[in-house]
Amino acid sequence: MHKRVMDPVPPEVPEATPEDLIVAVERMVRYVRQSAVTGGLSMAASAVLGRLGREGPCRLTDLARAEGATQPNMTQLVTRLERADLVRRTADRSDGRGVLVEVTDTGLEVSRQRRAERAHALGLLIAELSEPEQRAVRVALPALARAIEDRQPNS
Repeated sequence: MHKRVMDPVPPEVPEATPEDLIVAVERMVRYVRQSAVTGGLSMAASAVLGRLGREGPCRLTDLARAEGATQPNMTQLVTRLERADLVRRTADRSDGRGVLVEVTDTGLEVSRQRRAERAHALGLLIAELSEPEQRAVRVALPALARAIEDRQPNS
């Protein structure tokens, strides 16, 4: 059982509906994503760099599936990232016919800078909240991330 971190919501504050929450999440995500400007990358390119940086080299087909893209679109995106020296294709040592996509040192640095920009933007938003609201965000967001992680199939 989790310990109570914050006081109950006062009765005069209406409870948000799931629809209210999704609108809030969408606005927050859009705001934070738009704050990342390093490298001039699209959201899709930034997501691919982030995934490769976190999870390591990946087959193009698996990358497309994980990012919800078609293989031709992912091939085009990887080609653009490769031309910008953000990723490279390497032979899959476990399957000589296969090719892996991996992030370069430059790609890792761009991804790190973009994450720092997003974290800064989120920090500024949180700083505008009252102390109880700040505590609520710091508890709720990691809890939601854990719930999402628990839903993911083990790889």
